[in-house]
Amino acid sequence: MSNIVDARGRSCPEPVVMTKQAIEGFNGKPIQVLVDTMVAVENIKRFVKNQGFQVEVEENNEEYSLHIRK
Repeated sequence: MSNIVDARGRSCPEPVVMTKQAIEGFNGKPIQVLVDTMVAVENIKRFVKNQGFQVEVEENNEEYSLHIRK
């Protein structure tokens, strides 16, 4: 089971801050971040890659799911 961060409805930088907290508590399990704006997707992708993680993005009905793993 993955760690899920639901940042839908939040304005930047809050989704990035929530993702940062999840990464700080990284336990080896994939992290899934849910957002609803492309701005949040781009900001989180940039942050995650700078932290040495890999990220994949899925879009579903104008919502985005970012799958983060080491």
